[in-house]
Amino acid sequence: MDRRIFFKYGLAGIGTIALVKKVWALEYYTMPSEQKWAVLYGTWCGSSRDAAVWISEGMGGIAQVFDVRENPDLSGFEHIIIGGSIRSAVMRQELQDYITANRESLKEKIRAFFAVCGNMGNPVGPQQTTVFIDNHLAKRCGVGNLPSRVFLGRITKSLMDPQTAEMMKDFEDYDNLKRADCLAFGEHVLKSTAPVE
Repeated sequence: MDRRIFFKYGLAGIGTIALVKKVWALEYYTMPSEQKWAVLYGTWCGSSRDAAVWISEGMGGIAQVFDVRENPDLSGFEHIIIGGSIRSAVMRQELQDYITANRESLKEKIRAFFAVCGNMGNPVGPQQTTVFIDNHLAKRCGVGNLPSRVFLGRITKSLMDPQTAEMMKDFEDYDNLKRADCLAFGEHVLKSTAPVE
């Protein structure tokens, strides 16, 4: 093949890729519904992203899923589930900041909370719900007594920033996040908010 033609096609291909917005982005497409649900999450290694998508799947796929780093406009949604990964007993700072900035508009729409944590591989129980959700996430949102669930998460050191990876160097990668648990929670949240007939 002629070198000029090779470079010409190569540059055209690179230019095409550069023009396409979010070429490699994974989009989660919801099922059509008259209910306007959103799941907002903050994550470090992707555990909370997966949990959020699976929660929506448990609801029949009707909830749109948003990473807080997108700074989404949730004003058009009527029902919101908020959650995220826990590190050092708190959610990601971007999620905390988003909640603080949008607290009044979110408050009446929040229907459930979730958290994802390693918990040293131990089973989660009421203590983790109290610490991570009741005393942290729900408190920051200004609402309580909502369906809540803490899921075991995972560690993927290759996805961590260098400082955190260094902190976690003595831990092996693990994955304790269970899709079935997230699906069941999504189904529970949907049923618990269904209007009584």
